[in-house]
Amino acid sequence: MEDRRPVLELRGVFTHYGLVSVLRDVNVEIYPGEMVCLLGGNASGKTTTLKTILGYVTPSQGEVLLDGEVVSGLPTREIVRRGVSMVPENRRLFPDMTVLENLELGAYLRTDRRKVAEDLERVLELFPRVRERLKQKAGTLSGGEQQMVAMGRALMADPKVLLMDEPSMGLAPVLVEQVFEIIRTIRGLGRTVFVVEQNANMALSIADRGYVLQTGQIVLADTAENLLNNPLMREAYLGEL
Repeated sequence: MEDRRPVLELRGVFTHYGLVSVLRDVNVEIYPGEMVCLLGGNASGKTTTLKTILGYVTPSQGEVLLDGEVVSGLPTREIVRRGVSMVPENRRLFPDMTVLENLELGAYLRTDRRKVAEDLERVLELFPRVRERLKQKAGTLSGGEQQMVAMGRALMADPKVLLMDEPSMGLAPVLVEQVFEIIRTIRGLGRTVFVVEQNANMALSIADRGYVLQTGQIVLADTAENLLNNPLMREAYLGEL
C-alpha cells in the first residue's frame, strides 16, 4: 500500500475556533477504494474534521491534501469541484423541490451531461424506491428514503471521496441497518468513503480501517477488526472511563 498515494490526507492538522483549539495534530490517510470511519463521542471534533476537509474551516497548522495536492485554504466550491462530496448530517434535502431536482443538484458543477445521465441511472438502480418517487417533493419522504436521496445526490457529483456525516443519526434501528447496507453497496462500487459516525460497532462492521478521536486528538488508529476487539476502544470512546 505504501507505493500508492492517499486520495485524501490530513497532515498534522490543528484547527481553532478563535482561541479554542478543536483539532490537535490530526493525521488521517484514506486510500482509493477504502472505506474508513472516524469515530468519537460528542464534542470529540468529528464534525470539525469534516468542515476542515471541505474548506468551511481553514487549519491553523497542517494541511489537507486531495490526490497529493494541498486543498486547505481553497474555497469549498473548488474542493467540491476537485472531487469531494458530502452526505450531510440530517440529510439536508430541499424539501419543496422534487426528488429528481435534489438529485440533479448534486451534479451542478459537472459539464459532462451524458455521464451525468448515466450516473443518474446508476443511482436509481442502487435506490429503486427513489426511482418511484422522482416527482414527489423531497419533504414528503420518510427518513430512510430521504437518506437514500441524500446519498444519491452526493454520488451524482461523481466524487473521488464521499464524506458521510453521522448517516445513522435520527434513524430507527431497522433503518440504520438499511443505511449501512447501502453504504456497503456504495463501497462495492469501488467508491472511496469516509464515514463520521457515533455508532462505532455499525461503522466498524463495514469499514476497512478506523480512527478514534478524543477531544480533538486521534487516540487510536487501526484496522476495523482490531478496533472492534480493542479493549481501549470503549475507554477512548466514552472518555469518562
